[in-house]
Order: sequence, then C-alpha cells, then structure tokens
Amino acid sequence: MEPLARFENVGLRYGTDAEVLRDISFRLDPGAFLFLVGPSGAGKTSLLKLLYLDRRPTRGRFTLFGENIGAAPRTKLPALRRRIGVVFQDFRLLDHLSAFDNVALPLRIGGVAEAEVAAHVEELLDWVGLARRRDARPRTLSGGEQQRLAIARAVIARPDLLLADEPTGNVDPEMAGRLLHLFHELNRLGTTVVVATHALQLLPKVPAATIMKLDRGEIADPVGALRNPPAPPETRAAGAAR
Repeated sequence: MEPLARFENVGLRYGTDAEVLRDISFRLDPGAFLFLVGPSGAGKTSLLKLLYLDRRPTRGRFTLFGENIGAAPRTKLPALRRRIGVVFQDFRLLDHLSAFDNVALPLRIGGVAEAEVAAHVEELLDWVGLARRRDARPRTLSGGEQQRLAIARAVIARPDLLLADEPTGNVDPEMAGRLLHLFHELNRLGTTVVVATHALQLLPKVPAATIMKLDRGEIADPVGALRNPPAPPETRAAGAAR
C-alpha cells in the first residue's frame, strides 16, 4: 500500500534558528488514526504545519498524496490543500460570516448544490451543539463554541486527511467525547486523521488508533498501536519507518 504521507529524515527550522524537528521518519497510511503526543514545545504543531503544507522541510524528503512536497511547484499546493481539513488552535474562523456560512464555505468552494449544503451544515451544527447559533458571528461565540465551529468546518467536506491541533482543549469532557467520536466515525468512512493532544485520557476512546510521542523535535518512541480491544483486521494504521 502506498502511504498517504511519508517522512524520511525530515528536519525543519524557522529562519536561522535551531531545528524544531530533527530526523523525523515515519509513514502514514490511508485510513490511519494517529495521535501525536508529547510535552509543549515537542514539535507537534510544527509537524502538523508540514502536513497541511504551511511549511516545507528544510531537509529530508516529505511526500504527501504521492507528491514530493519539497520539489513540488507552488501551483500544485492549492489542489493538495483542498484534500485536507484542519482544526487550528486559534480557530481561524471568518468573523464576517455567520456560523452557518463558516461551515458551509468548504462545500461552496467545492461547488456543492446549495440545497445539499444546507442539509449537511444543519446536521453537523446540530451534532456539535450549535444549531441554535447558526446565525451568530464567531466573535459572539464562547471559546468552546468557536472550537466546535472550527471542527465542523474542518470535517464538513469529508477530507482525505484531517489534522487537529488540541481539538478538545476548550470543551467539557462530554463534548470532547462527542467530538472524538465524530473524528472516529469520519475515520471509519476512510479519512486519515491526525490529532495532536495533551489529553491522554482520550486515547483509549479510539482503540484502533496509533500513537507517536515527540520530544524536543524528535520521535521519542516508535509509533505503536494502542489497541484495547484489538483492532479488526481491516483497520489500517500508521507505522514507523524501519
């Protein structure tokens, strides 16, 4: 199976500073659910930036959807980004749009018919508990509501790859469980999911997931499966490069 993403001795630095990622090597297979864990400053967000094409490696080889990102022309990147959903820590919602229109945006960009847009957006807003805030602007929402809105926008188009940076950091435990269930269901439908989190208590909620620990810019432990009970045979998971 061709990996969705492959890192081979990848390093990343910002400007002339020391490397924030060093010798990162692993593969991410289609259909994987990967938790990135590690202390603050370990490099989790930087690794996500590579995956959503905000940065290119400063050394090593990184391929995504079959493209060598280090050598890919800029003109190819927008099409690749449209296959990725991202939940940012700072949400990046559009303040001039309502909650409904923020979530609808990826579908409208994709040319989905408006009647279908409305049905999907209403259903998802209800799922994340924002049905009554559909007309609200982001600045009038609480931090937790903005977090849920950002997640709804990221998953609405069922991306090939979903990246989430601390997606449950501003919500209560019950809603955190619901959001993780949403990610899990999306994963079961074929989306590859990568979640960076400090909330280690969430990991057993996705028994077939794999975990990768980062520490000071390096992979601290090999990617290993957290399976309880064992994952079904058809479950595909990320594996460390050997």
